[in-house]
Order: sequence, then structure tokens, then C-alpha cells
Amino acid sequence: MTGQAAPSRKIVLTGATGQITPLMVRHLAPHHRLTLTSRTTRADLRRPGVEHVACDYDDPASLVRAFRGADALFVVTNQPTRPEHDRNIVRAAVEVSVGHIVKLSAAAVHDDAAHDLITEWQRGSEELIRSSGIPWTMIQPRSFMSHALAWAPSIRSSGVTCALHAHSRNACVAPEDVAQASARVLGDPEHHFRSHQLTGPQSLSAHEQSAVLSELLGRPLVCRELSPQEAHARWARRYSPAMADALLAGAERQEAGAKAQTTDTVERLTGRPATTFAQWAAGHIDRFA
Repeated sequence: MTGQAAPSRKIVLTGATGQITPLMVRHLAPHHRLTLTSRTTRADLRRPGVEHVACDYDDPASLVRAFRGADALFVVTNQPTRPEHDRNIVRAAVEVSVGHIVKLSAAAVHDDAAHDLITEWQRGSEELIRSSGIPWTMIQPRSFMSHALAWAPSIRSSGVTCALHAHSRNACVAPEDVAQASARVLGDPEHHFRSHQLTGPQSLSAHEQSAVLSELLGRPLVCRELSPQEAHARWARRYSPAMADALLAGAERQEAGAKAQTTDTVERLTGRPATTFAQWAAGHIDRFA
């Protein structure tokens, strides 16, 4: 016996192959028993007190096994064309009486003008959880600052960034802030049946983000404006046509100012100011250099 107190809760984190769940491990692993679930396991997340379970979200029985005994469940799904994954997760959580569900959603669910595939899927997923009978908390962030990493190859090769509506502003948020805030509310009854909209401390355009990166790198960058057709074609090379349509619709709402409002939620949940884009970029500048 070491005399060390046992971890207080079993917490299950889905979406272990994404960017938020691995960041949450840093905050939760020292204090709780963690189970990470995804279709494939990640060797880089192996550490004492962390179990990694391969689950098939099309197989409810595999989810039941992974969720059994969980005091809290963090839900991340990323396939709007597969809403059955969300249904299976909620059904498994109900079957094993999970104590609390925290859902990573999106701030766009509050936009009455947003009716694209991604937003409607997030709304549907939220409703499944709200009607499950399990205490819930919704984490609803704006766009992640890490989306700027898509510019890294063109910055390195030609000093160029590209964006549709490059002067429109988004109150983007650091993924690290989203992870810390999510870890803070998991299993906490104070946050049951509450929704938290997370943003960064300022609203920035792609042009303004490019200027920040230029200053940090010490060399000029050119921000090139994409046409809607160019942007849609780029997205269609990575995603389904319906997803590309949804991203285009989101960009049009941003152009109309729908994504510019900031909140103080990160500071209220974490006890520190939200990370600025300049701070986030400085911490990841090696990815752009």
C-alpha cells in the first residue's frame, strides 16, 4: 500500500483519435480512472490509470462494455452522416446508468439561421442526450484556433494563407481551453442541465490571424481570398458534398457576423483568462516554421 487515495471517479472519454479528448487526459488522469474509447487505440495516450478500449460505434454491445460503471461520459462524435452513432452511445449510457453526460457540441446550435447538415446533426445529438433521463452538460465552442494549422504547408512553402471571406471574424477558441473547461464540468452536479458556449477572448478574421502568424514568424505572409467555388472545391476534396455544403453555409453565416460574439465562459469555468490567438500560435509556432 502506498497510502495514496484511489481515484474518485470512473470517467469514459469518447473520441480518443480527435484533438480534445487527448488534451483532457492531462487534466483528468492524475485524479480519476479514465477509459478512452475509439475505433482504434493510440499508443501515445497509454499511461498509468488510463485504459484504452477499441469500440465500434455501430455495435451497441461494445459501448455497453466500455461504459459500464462510468460516473461520467464525455461524448465526441464527428460523423454527421452517421447519426446512429450518437443514438447507440446514448442507448448504451442509459443501459448502464451513466451518471453524467458531457457532450462536445457547437455554438452554432443557438443560431436560428443555421440549418446546415452539421448544425442540425449537433442539435439532434443534443436532443437525444437531453431526453435520455441522464444529467447532461453541453459544451458549445466556436471554431478551434487549431484550424489555422491547415495553412502550415502553404506558409512553409510560399508564405501564403487562404480563406473564404478572409475579412469576416470568428471568436475562435483554443482547443486547450475547451479541454480544460470540459474536464472541469465532468461529473460536477453544479453543471448538470447547463449549456456552456465557449469562445476566445477576441474575434479575429483570417487576415488578422495571418498578421499574428507573420509577426511571430518574422516574415511576411499573404492572405489570399478564396471564391465560394474555390473553397467548396477544397472542402469537397476532403469531405462529402453535403459536408462541403455545410461548411460553405457556415462561412456565409460568419460573413454575416453570426460568429463574432465573445463570451467569458472559459474564464468562469477555468479560473483564468481565455487564450488569445497570439498565445495559442506562439505555443504551436514550430508547426508553421
